[in-house]
Parts: sequence; C-alpha cells; structure tokens
Amino acid sequence: MTPHAPHAPYADPAAGAAVKAADRAHVFHSWSAQGLIDPLAVAGAEGSYFWDYDGNRYLDFTSGLVYTNIGYQHPTVIAAIQEQAGRLATFAPAFAIEARSEAARLIAERTPGDLDKIFFTNGGAEAVENAVRMARLHTGRTKVLSAYRSYHGATSTAINLTGDPRRWPSDNGSAGVVRFWAPFLYRSPFYAGTEAEECARALQHLEDTLAFEGPSTIAAIILETIPGTAGIMTPPPGYLAGVREICDRYGIVFVLDEVMAGFGRTGAWFAADHFDVVPDLLTFAKGVNSGYVPLGGVAISAEIAATFETRPYPGGLTYSGHPLACAAAVATIGVMEGEKVVENAARIGETVLGPGLRELAERHPSVGEVRGLGAFWALDLVRNRETREPLVPYNASGEANAPMAAFGAAAKKQGLWPFINMNRTHAVPACNVTEAEAKEGLAALDIALAVADEHTV
Repeated sequence: MTPHAPHAPYADPAAGAAVKAADRAHVFHSWSAQGLIDPLAVAGAEGSYFWDYDGNRYLDFTSGLVYTNIGYQHPTVIAAIQEQAGRLATFAPAFAIEARSEAARLIAERTPGDLDKIFFTNGGAEAVENAVRMARLHTGRTKVLSAYRSYHGATSTAINLTGDPRRWPSDNGSAGVVRFWAPFLYRSPFYAGTEAEECARALQHLEDTLAFEGPSTIAAIILETIPGTAGIMTPPPGYLAGVREICDRYGIVFVLDEVMAGFGRTGAWFAADHFDVVPDLLTFAKGVNSGYVPLGGVAISAEIAATFETRPYPGGLTYSGHPLACAAAVATIGVMEGEKVVENAARIGETVLGPGLRELAERHPSVGEVRGLGAFWALDLVRNRETREPLVPYNASGEANAPMAAFGAAAKKQGLWPFINMNRTHAVPACNVTEAEAKEGLAALDIALAVADEHTV
C-alpha cells in the first residue's frame, strides 16, 4: 500500500480527474507519442516528496529532471521569488539590475578558474547553443566534437551534439558535429581492462579523430563532465586533463556541460572540481536555482570574453537573466551555503547511497554495475552479469522494454518515483536528501530489483 502524504490535507480525486482531462485535451508532451502516455496528475510537493490527488505520496528519486537540488518548495527560495515579484518582476536584459548582477557574481565565485563572466539563458540547451556559437566565433572554425552517450539539449545545435537516440529524428549532417567515443570502462569500446588503459586508449582515439578531421577545423570539444542521462559514467583519472591538454595544443575551445552535474549534484559545486580541470566555457542550468524559475547560462573564460570586448556578441534572449529566475538563484545558492547542501550530497553519497547501492548489487543479479558520487548514481541493469547483456536492448520500447517497465511499476508501488533510462535506473534524489529518506529509497529499490531479477539468466 502506497503511503499517504503528511502534507496533503485531503484526497480530491475529482480535482485530479479534471486536471488530467485538461492535460489530455490540450497539453502536448515532450519526447512522447501523445496517445500512449498516461501522465500522473500531481497535487503538490515538498522537500523530497510529491503526491497525487488520491493522496499517494512518492519519494522523488529523480529530482524532477535532476534539478530540484534543494527539494521542492524551499521556503527561503519561494520567499525570495515573491519578494522580487513585488519589487521588480521583470526587466529587459540590456540593463543592470541587482538580482541579475548578484546571481552572476555568486555563480562566478564558484565556477573553476577564471570563468568570471556569465551569459544567462533560459535553460541548458540554450546555454549549449550559445557556448558553441562563442567557440565558433572565437576560433573562426566550424566543427564541434561531441561524445556518443551524451545529452546536450533539444534545440537545433544541442540536439545535433547529443549522442543518444533522441537525436536521430532531428539529425542534420550540415550541423558541423563529429562524434567520438568517450571512456566507459564497463562497456569499453576500446577493449580496456583497467581505468588507466581506458583513459589512454580513449585519449588516443580522440587524437586519431582530430588527426583525420583536421585539428585546424575544430572549434570546440564538448563533454558532459560526468554524463548524466546517458549513464553517470565518471571519467577515469587523467582523462579530462588529457582532453584539456589536447585542446590547448590545437587551439580548440574546451566546453564542459555541467547542466546536470553542477551545483552540488556530485558533492562539489561543479563536477570539474573533482578533476582539477578548468574549461574555457562551462554551461549550467537546473540546480542553479533548483528549477524554481527557468534559468541557465554560460560561464566564460577571460580569453573568450576578451573576443567580445569591442566586437558585439551576436546572440541574446528576451528573458536573459530574468529577475525572478536570478532572485531564485541568489536564494538557492544562499540556501546551499547556509544549509551545507553540497557537503550533504557528498556525505550521503559516501556513507549511504554508495554503500547501500553496492550492497543491493551484491544481492541482486540484475545489477551489473553501480557507479556515481554525491547524489548522482546509476545502476546498470543486466540480463547476465557475465556477458553484461543489458536487461533490455538499446533504445527498447513496447514489449522489448517490459522488464524495465515492470521494475518501474514495482518501485512506484513502493512509493518511490524512479529515474529510468534504457537499461538503467538512476538514484538522483535532492542534494539535501536526509539519511532516512535515502534509506527509504534504497529499501524500495531492494523490492523493485527483485522484479528485475526475474528477467535475468
């Protein structure tokens, strides 16, 4: 029996039915065949939980779409948005306003190295679009290298940079994108046996790709610091430093996409902090204000910023640095500092989620590998541990995806809303998740994984 929400005053199925009917009549949902989906009508949310109109409560192990880093409805951020709305609800981006300036200052203080200029966007995909535009204008080159097993957004350039199947219907051969294999030891494309081998062979593969493409034609290399939706594959020691060196050698702009991994998700302000690497451009969104108001951006190095000191940058957005979004960012960063949210994510990852997920792997044959850090974890589910055959085929749907669908249904029955992509489930709760909440999630996963185990051989 699914537990009931302590914060939901009463169930109201009639209201839920009305919400759902209006949704079905008028809302066009992303990434979906419209007639084949059945969206849950959500009545409310608070902290790490949300609930429906029947009073069923779910522990959100997805953080929305991995963005509610401080949980839902944090009172400090809500109050900051309300205060900003009462003072200056909106203003054009060409002016200097307090919320925008302060958000930029606080972000620049936390980005690595000299990434001290902030260009604001409405989200992560627009951040990637503008980062690539900056790189192309800065270098005078066109091509951009990106990795398979990646996701960079759904706008025109960002979707072409993406390495997963969501790119296929929109693939455009004229976009100037060249893909390469980034390291992933568990499913190594380089037949490596150790992290050191995987790192060396992945860097050599990148060098070879550059040699055949022509280094002088490459504007940028873009990587998710730790790929998110594609599987939370932490790069081996030395890899990002090696990419940095390659970029320096050929005058290529190094872009790190921290849209998902940034702002505390990995137990550091930015995932790049774990690897002591400074990119030329860093994209962010999501956790910058816990998704309370849409906001993203590009953190820009001094060298690239200088390119546009007397030369106009040919890009902009009507809502760039929107006051409500920036006020939410200022408040969110304050909450993260004051409540030690980054430290909490690191501690929970080290003491609860990491050990707990590895313990589940020992008992469940469907778990092939556990990987991650902070509040950013993935379970790679398999049919056979020896062969590492995924529990469902790549990009499976319909009947072929039945084992993962059964796993997801079992998790929801236990009051856990899981993050599922292909043959993986990700444990990505709010970064301020409590130890008790994390253990509640692990207990629900334990039961749901027993369903996945039924499909192993």
